[in-house]
Amino acid sequence: MLDDIAQAVLAREEVARYLRGSDGERGDDARERICGYLDELRTTQRYPIYRALQHPLYPILRKIERKHEQLHHVLNAVGGHRIVYASNHKSHTDYLVEPLVLDDNGIRPPLIAAGINLFGGPLGLLHRHVTGAIPIRRNAKDPAYLITLKAYVAEILKQHDLFFYPEGGRSYSGELKPVKTGLLHAALTANQPDLVIIPTAIAYDLVLEDHILARQRVKKRQRPFARELAEMVRYAVGYRSRAFVTFGAPIPAADDHPQSRGTVVELTRLVRGRIGAQYKVLPTALFAAAMRPSITERDLEDRIDRLIEELSAKRANLGVASGREAVEEAAEPLETRGIVVLDRGRFRVRERSVLRYYARTIEHLFATPGRPH
Repeated sequence: MLDDIAQAVLAREEVARYLRGSDGERGDDARERICGYLDELRTTQRYPIYRALQHPLYPILRKIERKHEQLHHVLNAVGGHRIVYASNHKSHTDYLVEPLVLDDNGIRPPLIAAGINLFGGPLGLLHRHVTGAIPIRRNAKDPAYLITLKAYVAEILKQHDLFFYPEGGRSYSGELKPVKTGLLHAALTANQPDLVIIPTAIAYDLVLEDHILARQRVKKRQRPFARELAEMVRYAVGYRSRAFVTFGAPIPAADDHPQSRGTVVELTRLVRGRIGAQYKVLPTALFAAAMRPSITERDLEDRIDRLIEELSAKRANLGVASGREAVEEAAEPLETRGIVVLDRGRFRVRERSVLRYYARTIEHLFATPGRPH
């Protein structure tokens, strides 16, 4: 039986046009394919249970200190607008931390667009029937799926806010990735006059799966999530980190024309630029960017001071004021993580790929001038 959203999707003009054979497929077969995708996309958010999930997830969440910045942008928008949150994607912990920052402050929960690889086994049931996550087939090329997904997102936005990651998957290299236009385009087709996009940046002192991501550098294939989870549990031993979630000024979407690809591309670039400018520059990233294979503490502090001076001129979102402060705060966690070692008065690199991962997290700030919004 079709629910209200599914019926609304089938009634949309672009879906009806596809069913009439505009893309080479029509009739019962086309309808059956679209209904199958609608069944896959169907999700339910049971908010009281969702909040209770903080307790079984406490062993992970207690290791991450949640901090928010510029929350007033959300508080000012939430009363009179439908919101699409667009965030960079660092870790599997992102979609635990970021929605809980909203929940901590009494802000209505958004639905979350997540990769379909996260929907297997018990975790998949949790996502589908409790958290309100929408399974997304990344890099899908089937016209029936793409039309259905965009129509479904457009209809969902009439009832819910949406949180999504325009980079697609996590950044395996550490850098801010190019963004994809698909879900943002879908959001614009909702024709919600009160729709705004809130660029959101998340930054960690230490990313839980840093060693796993850095060694791959480029995602070559989708590995089973159960295997990734087992590796994350291994690297969670002794793990502690802060997570800074920074919200930007809302970007109105009502005046954009969703059928214009140029407009959508321009909007995604604006969103990416805002996310990058807001990204919190933390001591571990500065330490990594300034580090050399072997360096004295004094020389490292001087190099970081020069980086801070350059970033300050670009009005970056700095989380540290001096090279000395950066070294004091970053050295111990990086040593504990096995990334660097202090040997006879000199810092030496132990895990070069992981150190480069953290250095790349702020490369975009040196390449493109920007300022937090």
